[in-house]
Amino acid sequence: MAPTATQPMPDILKRTLELLRKLVPARFRADIPVVPVVRLSGVIGVVTPLRPGLMLSSTARSLERAFSIRNARAVALIVNSPGGSPAQSHLIFRRIRQLAAEKKLPVIAFVEDVGASGGYMLACAADEIICDQFSIVGSIGVVGGSFGFPKLMEKLGVERRLYTSGERKVMLDPFLPEKPEDLKRIKTIQKDIHEHFIALVRERRGSKLKGSEKTLFSGEFWTAQMAVELGLADRIGDLRSTLRERYGEKVRTPLIAADRGLFGRRIPGLGSLDALARQGGLAADLLSALEARALWSRYGL
Repeated sequence: MAPTATQPMPDILKRTLELLRKLVPARFRADIPVVPVVRLSGVIGVVTPLRPGLMLSSTARSLERAFSIRNARAVALIVNSPGGSPAQSHLIFRRIRQLAAEKKLPVIAFVEDVGASGGYMLACAADEIICDQFSIVGSIGVVGGSFGFPKLMEKLGVERRLYTSGERKVMLDPFLPEKPEDLKRIKTIQKDIHEHFIALVRERRGSKLKGSEKTLFSGEFWTAQMAVELGLADRIGDLRSTLRERYGEKVRTPLIAADRGLFGRRIPGLGSLDALARQGGLAADLLSALEARALWSRYGL
């Protein structure tokens, strides 16, 4: 006769069930909590043909897999980025929020070296932001840069010839002298992007923000403790300790890695890296690498 609510389960049956439970692989056991981890590391946007940065196309599948794992209690993001493309930052941010709402899972961001500019936008996709005590956080602003070669062209005796339809089509051409009206136009665009960034941070951090807007949104960045005091981050900690504290010593934290092809990462919609490399020249690749290096060095790295 099967045990009822008033009849305790026989010891032999308990031991049998416990033995069977131990034989089941951990990933299939409902009693072991799981917090899948997605790493969001690097400059955001295409940096070089051989070393593409973070983009929605390269992270979407990892994110979808993480949010679809059985028995997941939350999803953890490891953020280590100095920023980059505002559009790609926002696209990844939106996808994380869509999946979190769809799966009804909390998201925790763990900032490593840097979570700044677009990297901070990625961290804001989480419900909680946890930093290492040496992390750099913030830089809520917009920056753009280019190179100018008009004097070099003149010195080399090279004539620049452009054929366009549209008087503003060659705005900020690096081989032509900079024009005040072009500079004014790019400043307007940057201001618009900055205002959208500020609105996103206000929406995600809400009443947690403690500093003045002039300070918070100046583009300045801080170490973790100051970021916590300003409300840009929630506390100082690390992934392993935090997740064990909340979900127990047996919590599983599988890293959901991006798919890679034979010669490196494949970017859906853009083709394999060897094809991308053939499309880019050495000079463009070098300039992109220098720009990426400049982004990291801005934060002392």
